[in-house]
Amino acid sequence: MNDKITDQGETVYRVAEHKAAQYFASLNMQVMDKTYVPALTKDIQLWKRNHIHKNSWLSFFSRGKRSADSRDNDKYIAWLNDNGKLDDYLDRSISYIYMRDLGKALDDPRTKARIQQVITDTKNHLVPSNTTVKGDRPESISVAGFFRWAQKEGIETTAIWLIEKLKNVASHIPKEMDADQAERKLIKIIVGVVLHVVEDMDENTTSAERTRRLDEAIRIGYSYGLTYPFIDDLLDSKVLTAPEKEQYSGMIRTALLTGLVPELNEWPGMNMEIIQYVHAELTNAFEYIKSLQKPETETTFFEQSYVFFHSQDIDRNKELSNSGYSNEELYIPIIIKSSSSRLIVRSVIGAQADKGFDERTFYYGIYNQLADDFADMFDDMEEGAVTPYTYYLKYRHERSDLINPYELYWTVICHLIHNVYHSDPKTLEVILDRAINGLKRCKARIGTEKYNELMGIFASGNPEFNQLVQQMVRRADHVDFFDKLLRDQINTDLKNNRKEKEDFQRTVHTVRDQINEMLKIPRPDGIPPMKESLIEAANYSLTGDGKRIRPILTWVLGVEVYGLQPAAIEPLLRSLEFMHTASLIFDDLPSQDNASTRRGRPTLHQVHNSATAELTGLYLIQKAIQEQASLKAFNPETVLALMRYSAEKAEDMCMGQVMDLQSKGIPLTLEQLNMMCFYKTGLAFEASLVMPAILAEVQPAEITALKTFAYHAGIAFQIKDDLLDLEGDHQLLGKNTRMDVENNNSTFVSILGPETARVEMWNHYCYAMEALDAIPRKITFLKHLLDYIISRNR
Repeated sequence: MNDKITDQGETVYRVAEHKAAQYFASLNMQVMDKTYVPALTKDIQLWKRNHIHKNSWLSFFSRGKRSADSRDNDKYIAWLNDNGKLDDYLDRSISYIYMRDLGKALDDPRTKARIQQVITDTKNHLVPSNTTVKGDRPESISVAGFFRWAQKEGIETTAIWLIEKLKNVASHIPKEMDADQAERKLIKIIVGVVLHVVEDMDENTTSAERTRRLDEAIRIGYSYGLTYPFIDDLLDSKVLTAPEKEQYSGMIRTALLTGLVPELNEWPGMNMEIIQYVHAELTNAFEYIKSLQKPETETTFFEQSYVFFHSQDIDRNKELSNSGYSNEELYIPIIIKSSSSRLIVRSVIGAQADKGFDERTFYYGIYNQLADDFADMFDDMEEGAVTPYTYYLKYRHERSDLINPYELYWTVICHLIHNVYHSDPKTLEVILDRAINGLKRCKARIGTEKYNELMGIFASGNPEFNQLVQQMVRRADHVDFFDKLLRDQINTDLKNNRKEKEDFQRTVHTVRDQINEMLKIPRPDGIPPMKESLIEAANYSLTGDGKRIRPILTWVLGVEVYGLQPAAIEPLLRSLEFMHTASLIFDDLPSQDNASTRRGRPTLHQVHNSATAELTGLYLIQKAIQEQASLKAFNPETVLALMRYSAEKAEDMCMGQVMDLQSKGIPLTLEQLNMMCFYKTGLAFEASLVMPAILAEVQPAEITALKTFAYHAGIAFQIKDDLLDLEGDHQLLGKNTRMDVENNNSTFVSILGPETARVEMWNHYCYAMEALDAIPRKITFLKHLLDYIISRNR
């Protein structure tokens, strides 16, 4: 990078630094003079009237209604609604989002009206009316819920694109980084950009324009949000070596100052693989955002982005062992980066200039940063990160000149309420709600003893003011926020999902190995040579690299869900895999699909001949029936019901294969294809779920829900198969690709096209997820099975 470009960047940063220095000087003076103490004391005395209530003798009779566990989101929202607290809860929550994320002034009449509308819409979403049917209930925070929302907005292809992108990002987060935190930050940025765009639209926005802008907002949010895991978090972590960080930072600077992403050539370290992915993904993101910039906003975008990155870099390169940082060095970069991060969003989406927004956002940023740094203080201390809190904790005895960041935090609150938002009552209410809520959450998280110790360090300079604040922390209520509830839920969901996914993979591998061990058909001594060759052919087909999804499903439902003994259902597991393998042998025959490879090796008729393959398939079917008849641990009538059900499903599967053969060269309708797919694929899924349910003698309603799940899961599985046949890697798949085109088969891809076929796959994914809600027990394995079905590469 040449000196001219570097000087240009330094000039831009110095302008931002000068403005931040003026703001800091003003705050510093207020801290020294303690002007915030009398002002906020008066504010809190006024505020507490709505938050501290004297208990009357009548409260004795309503103690059961006075609290609810906010860790159970649905019950907590219901409790708020039942006790008449939901409106106020949503009011402060949504008002705060409008102030923090959208930079709005809460005393603006248009903002007030908009907040009330959002409160009404959110309440209707959270608390459906008594007439709402189960299928119309609000979607939870889930992939299926997001896709259903996208369908309503006409951006389902965008939703699929984002889901796949997020999964790809999650798989590339280095193990040294917090993957859940990185994913949550990225999601938060995407939601924030969408909020800005939604707020920028009104009733005059056409449906087509709304769809276009939402599509753009999601792609922009993802593109901008990538900077958090792959720039901020990656450079903060210990993944890269010092030379790698230096080269990576230099590349980012060059891109922001020139508008051109440098090529990735030689790399001074061992992390080339992750850097290649990050470079490619960030390059695409950078070019996308750049392509949307108008000539009049492009310069502002690049300048704000550079200022943001440079301030982060200055802050990041501080070392806690250095005792000589001035207050200006500690706080000015924080003021710059905390305001720039939100100012960039406006320029990224090409929003019109708004001086009021820019000023409010500039002054507000440090409040948010100081609140976050307070919450993360102990983690930051452990990692040796320099923040105002960690630096003060370490050097407060040596450096009497250091500003107490906790006092600065309250100073910023006072400055915002009275100087930025002009003593607006609503703003005062919301900001103090948030401040007391933050202290309450901290106390609950670290415990009373540690919290009091912390306050002894940071709040000792103003004992009377601190006594008032701590009284609010102990006694005030109605200060919780919906975004915190959502954040906690997302964090919990991400952690649970990761653990469940690990359990799913572990179960699949463990049970698959067990099933593989039990499949081989023994060859007793003294059997005729013909039978010996038949057993050899059967074992050749059985011992291929099969996924064993069907018997694994049966094992999970039978053992983990219904509590059946593993040894007791072994015959059923063999039966299912024998039947499935027989169907594959028939499918591969020259008279049907004429496949040459299966499970990574030549098909049976290629190794032997068609006649042997046909006889082997018949042999395996008979062995399956024999295994079912060996279920001695169960009621004979129940076993007969299972065998009857199995025979009916085998008959239906034959019908599905006939439909497939008769449809060659004939274009099918989507309805016909769904029917054929169900008979060919869905029935096998159904049998895997229903057979253990029959043995466990569960209620008919549960079996009906399992059948619904299997129907949609089977179609989703088949659509993914059709997509893999078109786009997959034949080496990973273990079979030839593009066979459907070669055989002139009607598939979801040939009828709908790849893009619409993907949408249809996700539609059935959602239907299957919704069917799980009707099952009176939580079966997380089936949820992760669906995720596997649509994301697999084989």
